[in-house]
Amino acid sequence: MDLSGFMDSIISFAQNNTIIALIVALGLLYFVYRKPKLFFILLFLGLFLYGLYYMIMSMGGSSAAQKKRIIQQEEKQSD
Repeated sequence: MDLSGFMDSIISFAQNNTIIALIVALGLLYFVYRKPKLFFILLFLGLFLYGLYYMIMSMGGSSAAQKKRIIQQEEKQSD
């Protein structure tokens, strides 16, 4: 999943669930105002974890495609 797909899913969730999106936005504004250090630590932690997840998924996707290609080559050789 790329960043644009991630943003599209957030926007569609916010459009379909307006009240929940407003409550989350107010909660984030509260943390920015009252505890900015905690907010930015959690923000950077979330961004780091998303980057790690993206890296793992992209590596796993390429290995799955390579495995499928190897299996198809073996099937062609056995025929």
